[in-house]
Amino acid sequence: MNAGGLKHEETNEVTPKNILVPTDLGEGADAALDYACDFARPFGARIHLVSAISIPALGVPELGVAMTGSVVDGMMADSLRGLEALIERNKHRGAFGKPILKSGDAVDIINETALELGVDLIVMTTHGRTGVARWLLGSVAEMVVRTSPIPVLTIHVAEKAVAA
Repeated sequence: MNAGGLKHEETNEVTPKNILVPTDLGEGADAALDYACDFARPFGARIHLVSAISIPALGVPELGVAMTGSVVDGMMADSLRGLEALIERNKHRGAFGKPILKSGDAVDIINETALELGVDLIVMTTHGRTGVARWLLGSVAEMVVRTSPIPVLTIHVAEKAVAA
């Protein structure tokens, strides 16, 4: 106890053992993985890649059924190959878990996967969109930062850099 009567709690140093990197496999997707690899290396942390496939809601139910069939299967296969290729290109940079691919809302999938894996840190990119672009596209990174019980490191990727 100190003079003021408050008890000082001893805190342990927190070192990450599992890092989750959500990716849409689009341009600029390597930026978060680069940071995660550099961050993980000194701690020997394992990196987990997750990608969410959002099934768009179409106004025609018949198209929605067709969309959830062969088209979604194709999207899932392409995304899984993309995740595997990303791991293959970076496997020399650290330890990776199996790629994770789920369908549904990206924010929910990221948060649920982080809890399921017991990750210590989420590393993801943000494009920093504003105005109409942000309103139309939303911000998955912002929602994850707001809702995740796990620390989130966001890496800003400028739109110009993505387009280049």
